[in-house]
Amino acid sequence: MVTVSLTGSSLKDAATVFGALGKAFPAGEPWDVPTDPPGGAAVVWTAEFEPTQSRVLAPVGPTPLEGSPTVTLQGGYVAVDRLREALSAVFAVHEQGTVSGDQEKEVDLELRTKQP
Repeated sequence: MVTVSLTGSSLKDAATVFGALGKAFPAGEPWDVPTDPPGGAAVVWTAEFEPTQSRVLAPVGPTPLEGSPTVTLQGGYVAVDRLREALSAVFAVHEQGTVSGDQEKEVDLELRTKQP
């Protein structure tokens, strides 16, 4: 299981990122898109994905983003790498930092619209 947290993201960008991950790693329940927070408060969008050994079904071609959200992936080494691979298939991914532990790692990424 990998916890995915987005900051600096609009509701639309959060839905775009989580939607792409949901297509790559279909789960039993789809991600529910919440409403925008009142008053423009800062938000951290969070979801969990369980990447399996199944084939990644990432969308073809670049997917546009409104901004450049920061994504934090936290989980087991292989699972985090699979999510990063899926994000790289859809977005331009720029690593901001990595923290490694015995069983898990945390990776901070900045996402941008991938240029064709």
